[in-house]
Amino acid sequence: MSATTQQPDFAVLGGGLCGRLVAWRLAGAGHRVALYERGPADGSQAAAWVAAAMLAPLAEAAVAELLITELGVASLDTWPRILAELPEPVFFQRNGTLVVWHHADRTEAPLFERRVRANAPHALADEGFVALAGPQIDAAEPALAGRFARGWLLAGEGQLDNRQALRALAAALALRRVETHWNTAVDDAHLPEARVTIDCRGLGAKPVLPTLRGIRGEVARVHAPGIGLTRPVRLLHPRYPLYIAPKEHDVYVIGATEIEGEDMSPVSVRSALELLSAAFAVHPAFGEARILELNSQCRPTLPDHRPALVWDGARTLRVNGLYRHGYMIAPEVADETVRVAQALLDGRVADADAFGALRERSRWGEMLRLDDTRQPA
Repeated sequence: MSATTQQPDFAVLGGGLCGRLVAWRLAGAGHRVALYERGPADGSQAAAWVAAAMLAPLAEAAVAELLITELGVASLDTWPRILAELPEPVFFQRNGTLVVWHHADRTEAPLFERRVRANAPHALADEGFVALAGPQIDAAEPALAGRFARGWLLAGEGQLDNRQALRALAAALALRRVETHWNTAVDDAHLPEARVTIDCRGLGAKPVLPTLRGIRGEVARVHAPGIGLTRPVRLLHPRYPLYIAPKEHDVYVIGATEIEGEDMSPVSVRSALELLSAAFAVHPAFGEARILELNSQCRPTLPDHRPALVWDGARTLRVNGLYRHGYMIAPEVADETVRVAQALLDGRVADADAFGALRERSRWGEMLRLDDTRQPA
């Protein structure tokens, strides 16, 4: 889109999932917004392109703390409202998550349950954690009839189509007249002009967030007609726990791997064999599936595995560290970013004391951080 001479209120750096949500929200509030993304408008260079986009705060409580779970619960309620405002349809489902295990791996089940109940809000765990046995599993997921003796239904959890969401958000940005600069990298020494800068670049922000690191994830997308799973399925296993997320038109996203390091090379043979073998163990019909893609990406992660909104003490807010929980928590992270950014724009936050007061009032104050090393003299 063509630029004008007027300085925008906000420059959003990074047009992945979080950057798009932030820019769209700010433009909807009447602000002039410019967005800069080093990749194309379809989002194919973002970590969000490879994600399974499961909205599963209870399931993720097995590996995430209470803050992440609560962000996920709030975001799960927000997603339908977001999708209803977008100009293109996005597949969305809130049919729960089915957790199963083979008899040989039955010792994994009590470990999973203890971790979930330790990290999830008690009410959520008590209401959403439904034990199933034999015929109950068959009734909940007929495609798996007779294959698993026991399992859990994590009621109310959801998923969406990540790529449809990225495309719909790009169209929504255009409708709200966001000044989009696709295929445009930014130079940290010469940032675009704006009254407030919001850095949502993920791993692209490593020059200014030195503790940021990437954790590699690998997924397979397959076409498997005739299986007919109606909800995401998680298989407990001591070596490679697996998820299978059914999308539209008999497409399934299969993932599990989590590897320290920022290697962006193609999926390894070992990972592909483990992913596809585990899927075959869930349902043998996956043996006849057709592999559409084997993809890898690196999720931006901070040392504590928590998302952070870092204010530099001046006019820049950095949003990062969503790790493996991007789609699950992005709506609430984006909304909190918008609230802080508007406070910077209108001068309600101009020093450390005001920022501290804002943090005390915020529901998500644990995410807000002040970068003391970058405060102006």
